[in-house]
Amino acid sequence: MGGFACAHAEKRHRLDRTLNGPSKKGYVGSCCAKYKPFSFSALLPPQGLGGKILYVKLVLLVLMCGSFMGLLHSPSIHHGGDQRSTQSPEMSKVVRTSDADEPDSGYTSDLRVDWSSVSMAVQRVAREGDGGLRVGILNFDGDEMGQWRTLLPAASEVHLDRVASNVTWAHLYPEWIDEEELYHAPVCPDLPEPSSAPEGGYDVVAVKLPCSGAAGWSKDVPRLHLQLAAARLAAGRSEERGRRAAAHVIVVSRCFPAPNLFSCKHEVMRDGDVWLYRPDMGELRQKLALPVGSCRLAMPLRALGEAYVSAAPRRQAYATILHSEQLYACGAMVAAQSIRMAGSDRDMVALVDETISERHRRALEAAGWKVRTIRRIRNPRASRDAYNEWNYSKFWLWTLTEYDRVVFLDADLLVQRPMEPLFVMPEVSATGNHGTVFNSGVMVVEPCNCTFRLLMDHIADIESYNGGDQGYLNEVFSWWHRLPSRANYMKHFWEGDTAERAAAKRRVLAADPPAVLAVHFVGMKPWFCFRDYDCNWNAPELRQFASDEAHARWWTAHDAMPPRLQGFCLLDERQKALLRWDVVEAGKANFSDGHWRDRIVDPRKSICAGAGVEGCRRREIEGRRVEGNRVTTSYAKLIDNF
Repeated sequence: MGGFACAHAEKRHRLDRTLNGPSKKGYVGSCCAKYKPFSFSALLPPQGLGGKILYVKLVLLVLMCGSFMGLLHSPSIHHGGDQRSTQSPEMSKVVRTSDADEPDSGYTSDLRVDWSSVSMAVQRVAREGDGGLRVGILNFDGDEMGQWRTLLPAASEVHLDRVASNVTWAHLYPEWIDEEELYHAPVCPDLPEPSSAPEGGYDVVAVKLPCSGAAGWSKDVPRLHLQLAAARLAAGRSEERGRRAAAHVIVVSRCFPAPNLFSCKHEVMRDGDVWLYRPDMGELRQKLALPVGSCRLAMPLRALGEAYVSAAPRRQAYATILHSEQLYACGAMVAAQSIRMAGSDRDMVALVDETISERHRRALEAAGWKVRTIRRIRNPRASRDAYNEWNYSKFWLWTLTEYDRVVFLDADLLVQRPMEPLFVMPEVSATGNHGTVFNSGVMVVEPCNCTFRLLMDHIADIESYNGGDQGYLNEVFSWWHRLPSRANYMKHFWEGDTAERAAAKRRVLAADPPAVLAVHFVGMKPWFCFRDYDCNWNAPELRQFASDEAHARWWTAHDAMPPRLQGFCLLDERQKALLRWDVVEAGKANFSDGHWRDRIVDPRKSICAGAGVEGCRRREIEGRRVEGNRVTTSYAKLIDNF
């Protein structure tokens, strides 16, 4: 797969001779077993010439066993067979460690450099140059540095202090930060910067990146640190003589570099494990001004409320994706209505697959979406007919190349304030979800066909933590940038929330004027409920997603649509039966909120969703035979992956 060998590379480079087969005990035992029983008297020299020969043999035997014991305790054995060498004096000049006795803190790469590919990249740069090349070398060992000097005698080593070994990815990407600075301002760990470049900067920066090959290889602190250091060196190039491009960057790595730092649109060439980039100076400096991770907001909270004027509004768009008209067509229409009600005039693009009917396409266009047909992309790890079977179709967002920036919105969002300030943010900017990952329901992307190809090329290689697009994108775009949570406000009341915290969330959802840019309707969607109240109240596993305030807001946007479009939000007879089932079960449980006691007056209760009188009656009878709330059960599975 084009040089991407992360999943299998470590196995290829393991040493078979390092006792991977037999246990260490068994291997050593086989060396000495035939000399048992052993006694100290055997060490005394026997009489005569024959005895002297036996004595020599015994000494040789002891030396052999000692050699094997030394081998067993060597670093190559104790590092699981990985060929990572201990740090040489030459290597310490390139990248110094915070602990001189630490043999490897994650910066070392055992990848064998293909010098013919490196030479090809250097020659490519030389053809574009205007004189002698100033080259900075980062994270290559002593022998490799000698090769560089053979290739480029003027190449110079770059010093970079390593990050302390106790700094983890979770420190760079914490689950929660104090966005409003109620207690303290969020801070990020310090990542040491590379030593100063010569006057005028480098023309070429070469960096060798580690890649463990294990799951989560992209979420590696040393790997990110080295990439950011190389980017800083490249961005430090002088802009004399009108040069707008940064220095060339040569990346040597078994795994692809961060695609939103070293973009494929700036890729000059690639040969095997060697990439050559020519980044744009302005873009690179903008990215380097961002926080190192999600440990701080990439966009200040106040910026959400500031007016934003774009120099090229036609090059910006909102987008959503539909691969199920029964589940999300109504939501997409209301989302479009909410975008326009918030005052935005940006293009709105709906990517729909071949299963969406012509009737629904016309309705989406009437709602304001520019409808584009896409081919569904199957998630190879999803079960047949599972909720996430086709959600890799989201990758088509990167083919909207007529736009420079796209703000993606899930169809179950309601926009409440202009989201234009997000268009200034780089790829991928999003809100936090849980752990170290972002939520892909609202995200800023920069369309590029080569990024689409990258996503497609590694579908079989990269595993998603939740089996869906969100997990996959978090592996590819592990260097993401945190937006304030109010850009994608989850209608979710965590189990651990205090009563005070829950009340504060409800005030945010009810605020007038709105306090958030968009509300994300997790759980049962408003259009699957009666409009009277949020039906999440009636299902035990869904009560954490219940909010009458947000529910009422959604219906306000729904009611602003033309009546013809409202017809796409009618309830199926089976769903009505399931809602009645939930009411009965909530009554049995005697839920304290008491919503199950409310009389339903939603006119949709008595409107059949397009099957004729006889057809509706038949479906209603079938619906009443439902045993258990299968719809809420399916949503419970979604919660497990949320």
